[in-house]
Amino acid sequence: MRQIWKSFRSLYFAALMMLIGSGLLSTYLALRLAADHVDSLWVGALMAANYFGLAVGGKVGHRLIARVGHIRAYATCAGIVGAAVLGHGLTDYVPAWIGLRMIVGLGMMCQYMVIESWLNEQADAKQRGAVFSGYMIASYLGLVLGQLILVVHPALGPELLMLVAMCFALCLVPVAMTRRIHPAPLRPAPMEPKFFIKRVPQSLSTVLGAGLIVGSFYGLAPLYAARQGLSTEQVGLFMGCCIFAGLLVQWPLGWLSDRYDRAVLIRSVSIGLAVVSLPLALLPSVPLELLFAAGFIVSLLQFCLYPLAVAFSNDHVESERRVSLTAMLLVTYGVGASIGPLVAGVLMKALGAQMLYAFFTFFALVLVWRIRPKAVTGLHQVQDAPLGHVAMPAAGSPLSAALDPRVDEQTVQDVMQAPVAAEDTEDEPGQVQGSQVEPETDKAN
Repeated sequence: MRQIWKSFRSLYFAALMMLIGSGLLSTYLALRLAADHVDSLWVGALMAANYFGLAVGGKVGHRLIARVGHIRAYATCAGIVGAAVLGHGLTDYVPAWIGLRMIVGLGMMCQYMVIESWLNEQADAKQRGAVFSGYMIASYLGLVLGQLILVVHPALGPELLMLVAMCFALCLVPVAMTRRIHPAPLRPAPMEPKFFIKRVPQSLSTVLGAGLIVGSFYGLAPLYAARQGLSTEQVGLFMGCCIFAGLLVQWPLGWLSDRYDRAVLIRSVSIGLAVVSLPLALLPSVPLELLFAAGFIVSLLQFCLYPLAVAFSNDHVESERRVSLTAMLLVTYGVGASIGPLVAGVLMKALGAQMLYAFFTFFALVLVWRIRPKAVTGLHQVQDAPLGHVAMPAAGSPLSAALDPRVDEQTVQDVMQAPVAAEDTEDEPGQVQGSQVEPETDKAN
């Protein structure tokens, strides 16, 4: 592991600085708008714009990298993101902030794609899991450190925007100075939505729910904490504590995921999430100790949904389709993360800040209803299932499957470097996750 850290430290440092800046920016904007008594709808719109930019950035990133290469594309986007961050300090006009936030998301997606393709290109097949873990640690650590900056510097002045821009300037250095060879040219992976909707519907439902919940959390949890009377320092601690829970849970989750039925685990996590979120949803004012304890446990559970869904879906999709599967999962997650903050923001504006956790409770219960372990017959389960669980990084691009050790290295190279012929994706009617059942059996799905 030490050799891996030494080999990839420049790319890990670039990811770390990006996520410090991104994490700090999200919380800063939410607190700044809360201090100006701006409606929660606008706060949700900012986070929705960020995820919309991330989704669009997948297409733009492929074209930009193909045209100018990895290093130039990364440097271009880092410069644009830094300028967009500083642009927030030039105006208080919230619609302009929404446009700037979309630009930040778009540019960061291109940066993710460069870092992840580089990690994949340089990682030995036997080291892929360790390289992936290092990237995940750098991502979560960056998000946590971004929140803790608010503890050290609670004033919501323009100097915090300068610090975010500084992070994006520093993330340029290790990539611009690299002596490594450019990764191979990239081609977008086909998503095959019809095929995956029929093959892994329960996984897609879980990913959509995870996007709705986690996207709302990042965008609106700082606003919720501020309306509970927490100071800026306490909001930073609260957010840092919650995001750290997401990192902490990944290893025990992997142990459980490799030993127990993953559909049962998803449903159990959803039940727990609904139960733990309920007190925060019902109480307009929560004692500080309960807020931190419940917020920590809620985050432990909400950050389980996406990696469990990824592992569950990989168990029922052949290796040659797993890069396409990852692209489909990320788009589904992005749709949820774009819609969630908007809907939760409207609810918070109309009914109070506690509606954020009522939103979590509702969609957790939807997943409890939607996920049906007994409907999984295993007809399409791959030979080696269950595949080893892989802890997912806090941020990822359409290329994140390339780092996944469950995906065959040659498959990744074939999909990313050559056009893929369209395949017949028609399936039997009534098919559910990894199974084939009669239509009447699927009525409740």
